[in-house]
Amino acid sequence: MEPSDHRSAIRDFLATRRAKLTPHDVGLPPAGGRRRVPGLRREEVAVLAGVSTEWYARLEKGHINGVSDDVLDAVARALRLDEAERLHLFNLARAARPKSAARRPRASPVRPSIERLLDSMLSTPAFVRNARNDVMACNPLFRALYAPVFDDPVEPPNIVRFTFLDPRRHDFYPDWDEAADGMVALLRHEAGLNPYDRDLTDLVGELVTRSDEFRTRWAGHDVRMHLTGTKRIINPIVGLIEITYDVLDLPADPGLTLTTYGAEPSTPAADALALLANWAATQHEETNRPPASSRPHALESKGSPEGPATL
Repeated sequence: MEPSDHRSAIRDFLATRRAKLTPHDVGLPPAGGRRRVPGLRREEVAVLAGVSTEWYARLEKGHINGVSDDVLDAVARALRLDEAERLHLFNLARAARPKSAARRPRASPVRPSIERLLDSMLSTPAFVRNARNDVMACNPLFRALYAPVFDDPVEPPNIVRFTFLDPRRHDFYPDWDEAADGMVALLRHEAGLNPYDRDLTDLVGELVTRSDEFRTRWAGHDVRMHLTGTKRIINPIVGLIEITYDVLDLPADPGLTLTTYGAEPSTPAADALALLANWAATQHEETNRPPASSRPHALESKGSPEGPATL
């Protein structure tokens, strides 16, 4: 990412956060006269942060290099940033500093021990993703749960690309707007965390070009960290299912996270997940069944009708 890109990202992020607030939201008296801009004015944010209007205006133009953490904290409080937004602001500041110009390492490949862990989770859909939301590894139950995602010939499968470009996206996500908002907010968080990730930048460029729905949301600069929550999907085998998810970092595997899904016990969702697990196990067994000629009992079918062939 070039320095001008950093300045643009900082400018747009701060401006969109400021536009979401009103004087009433932050305890300021309403200003007289017609407001030319939505939300707070720059001078109002400056007052709340305890800095000069000129200094804040310079900051909102993207000149963040050298700004102390204490000042960033004050701006975050003034703009009522939540934890994800505050972290994003600090990530943007870190990326603008000269010492951070070195590229971050690419995501690690998925280790065999992680793949074995995934396969051992027979009743829990689970997958490993990178910053782009590529499915780097998964177990059979996750593949069954997210089956439409795997129909895309592009490898590896990408959940964000499916969400915005696949014609079946609205059939898969009954709450598509909510899912789309969350996907973009997560990708925006990852972009702030990994500003030099060329693969991530390429994905954003592709989606901005091909999807008006993505482009509009990307311009909103909303940020979110998906650590736990609930989502609804319509699976082609079991229909509508409401599942919970938890996201776990893999400290030994930079750039990768493990996501697991589940359902509340004794609920229709739990029953549907159990049914899907049985179906996935059957499909996996059929797919991995050795050819008849290599199975031990195949030799018994050869020879005379009276018995197995003699070797």
